[in-house]
Amino acid sequence: MLASQSNSPALSIPVEQIQYDEQGLVPAIVQDHLDGTVLMMAWMNRESLQKTLETGETWFWSRSRSALWHKGETSGHLQQVRSLRYDCDSDTLLVGVEQIGDIACHTGERSCFHRVDGTVKAPPADTLSQVYEVICDRRDHPNPDSYTCKLLAGGDNKILKKIGEEAAEVVMACKDDDPERSQVRWLTCFITRS
Repeated sequence: MLASQSNSPALSIPVEQIQYDEQGLVPAIVQDHLDGTVLMMAWMNRESLQKTLETGETWFWSRSRSALWHKGETSGHLQQVRSLRYDCDSDTLLVGVEQIGDIACHTGERSCFHRVDGTVKAPPADTLSQVYEVICDRRDHPNPDSYTCKLLAGGDNKILKKIGEEAAEVVMACKDDDPERSQVRWLTCFITRS
């Protein structure tokens, strides 16, 4: 079994058990380790998998160039590996990454899977990431009518006070057997503080 230099269990995989195809390749599905968005699919051979494990960054086999390919080497959009999994048949890899620069596709899109019926549409991320994006947008483009902007402008004390208020609402909602009532508001306030 090979492991990365950090000997992280999340970056360990039994390379000798992976079932490569007749060309010595295995498909590697790459996804964002936080929100699960599928970023790309590429091919790995034994050498690129070993280099991925050794360096903690993704390496693939380019079929068109017949050469190893260090993802992001020229663009700067590296992929730092956070987890590696293989499927039940040991013939497909799932690589959880932190995508540096938030661009995985050579077209400049976050994900290679951005086409729907001939139009460009980013794949959905999880709800938490979408809420975080809204909060970042409010931070970067303040609107005086936005409550989130008012919280951000009020600084830590205002945000933390609101987190406390919303946490109390969640506790009361749970007591009243209505746990969904305030969870989203509380979570939004908590993320605003982050």
